[in-house]
Amino acid sequence: MLGVPSPLLIGGAAVIAVALAAAAFMLSGDDSGKNRRPKAKARATAAWAASARQRLLAASAVRYDGTVHRDGKAVRLVLTVFDGGAASGTLTAGPERADVVAAGGDTYLRAPASFWKTYGGEPGHAADYAGRWTKAPANLPGLDVKAVFAPDMIAKRLAGAGEPSTETVGGVRAYRVKTPRGDYFFGVDAPNALVRVQAAVGDQPVFTAGAVASPARSFAEVRGRVAALAGAADSALRFRPGKLSFVNCDQNVEGCTVSVPATLVRPAGSPPDGARATLLATIVADRRTLGSCTGSGAVPSNGSLVLRCTVTSSGWRSWMRSAMDDPGAHAYEAHARVLGEAVSASRVSELLTQLDRHRPTAAP
Repeated sequence: MLGVPSPLLIGGAAVIAVALAAAAFMLSGDDSGKNRRPKAKARATAAWAASARQRLLAASAVRYDGTVHRDGKAVRLVLTVFDGGAASGTLTAGPERADVVAAGGDTYLRAPASFWKTYGGEPGHAADYAGRWTKAPANLPGLDVKAVFAPDMIAKRLAGAGEPSTETVGGVRAYRVKTPRGDYFFGVDAPNALVRVQAAVGDQPVFTAGAVASPARSFAEVRGRVAALAGAADSALRFRPGKLSFVNCDQNVEGCTVSVPATLVRPAGSPPDGARATLLATIVADRRTLGSCTGSGAVPSNGSLVLRCTVTSSGWRSWMRSAMDDPGAHAYEAHARVLGEAVSASRVSELLTQLDRHRPTAAP
């Protein structure tokens, strides 16, 4: 008999949501119409602030280097941040290192299993995240990359800036501009470069700021990472997989479809807006991998869906041809995982379009 499946190995790995989210800041006022204060007249921007704004907008990108702390652990972040908030860099926690990319208001990490075992929050599922882009976990320090670090956002905050206090930063006299998102330090002397940022979150981490040596090369890196985000994991979503089944596999040289029903179990209740699930499946026979596939879909309002993907690899085709030429029993099996999906292929296209609007055109 052809295509008799051996006992199926189904791993319904749950994904943990990783998000470097910053503290939210809101300014509120009395809208009752009574005792309203007259609007303050716009203050003229000081000459130094105008110079600093011009430098930021011309640079299009700034490099940051700093250390944040969470639960007594130090985490070093090195980021190159572009106008619009897209960023690329590295995160180092102890001996572990992860790649970082920020786009569309979210931050993602790509790291080995050892990183996820120690810092991912669920060491039992480290293999689900190893080597794949995943939303940064909530147990890591939170920073709103766009609001705190984007050069164009900082430039906006300088409009109307007067003469702030001055202090010495790393041996350099600097103006200190205080905002709800953080304090920004600019050199007193021309060209009034941004030299430090102290973020208004957690223990108020401090980042040194500097020019980007090659904005074009750095932009190519962040764009490549954003382009690879399709299917990135969303650990805020956890699914319970059902019984795996094969569809149109026996004596089919062209491919084999794996089907797995899944039900959202975390968060409880109605699925979050835009919730998606990803199926990762691998077919094995004779102790060797024949091929893998992925499939994804939006989670409906009842939280249950059926995910499918088709293995069309040369390994499957050659194995099936060999099995058909050799009468007898030939067993194959499938291993599958169901994870939350953070970024769909269509979303990647949107992110790239947004990113390209801020492609650097001038040297810093």
